[in-house]
Amino acid sequence: MSFGPTAIQGANAGVPGEIDYRLARRHLINEYKRGRLALHEVCDAHPELLRNARECSEPSSLRCPICEETDLVLVTYVFGPRLPASGRCITDRRELKAFARRAGDFACYIVEVCIDCSWNHLARAFVLRPARSA
Repeated sequence: MSFGPTAIQGANAGVPGEIDYRLARRHLINEYKRGRLALHEVCDAHPELLRNARECSEPSSLRCPICEETDLVLVTYVFGPRLPASGRCITDRRELKAFARRAGDFACYIVEVCIDCSWNHLARAFVLRPARSA
């Protein structure tokens, strides 16, 4: 799977879309609670993702669906022109707004993470396009 802006298209070609992964999330949680998935299969966050969750995340009011002990945090990554292939982890909303003013299309991915049990799931993906003058 590509993480670039062209990977996220709306119903109309060339129109940016937003992908919400709530149904996939619910299915995965249900499979775990039914015993069809082991804990190590759903709580498998990469160490770099956990580091970003501790250092560069935004708090969430959602409780972790696996350990049910900790609130999730949201980690945002941006991929696009003049960025490394691994993307850029966004540290705050001002930084994301700065990307909206830059030339080019940027793909944004928001991942929810539990720092305690390592649960992680892609929550949303969308294209961040610069404001165009009319």
